[in-house]
Amino acid sequence: MSYTRFLYHIVFRTKRSTPAISECYERELYAYILGYTRNKKAKLYRIGGMPDHIHMLVDIPPTIAVSEFMRGLKESTSKWLKGNPSFPAFIGWGESYAAFTYSLDNKNAIIEYIKNQKEHHKKISFSEEYRRFLEDNDITPNDKYFLAD
Repeated sequence: MSYTRFLYHIVFRTKRSTPAISECYERELYAYILGYTRNKKAKLYRIGGMPDHIHMLVDIPPTIAVSEFMRGLKESTSKWLKGNPSFPAFIGWGESYAAFTYSLDNKNAIIEYIKNQKEHHKKISFSEEYRRFLEDNDITPNDKYFLAD
């Protein structure tokens, strides 16, 4: 028996940052994502976001690569969203995502950060936030491709 914990703060956005996730229906989408994570034996600690992007704090089991988890999540939710009349502006997810690992010591701070997305984005745009996440994790965004889809 192996014991692991892989806490990922994952951020992904709608294609071309289209504001397609209405606040009045976002809980439906979040419930769907919760079901997906449970099906993958992952643990979703918190989910939240804005009309154009989502943040998740999730513990993904070591048997699933984060890229596999996200590919499946995007495919599954994309089909569901396109078939759901509550999300008429949804055209797809952006190609990229950001996933950063954190220790258990950071869990509560990330949960609070995700809870406060709506307040946070009164002061900072998604583009600025995303760039800051990358830079804080020592990743230099390539401006040619940064949020290009």
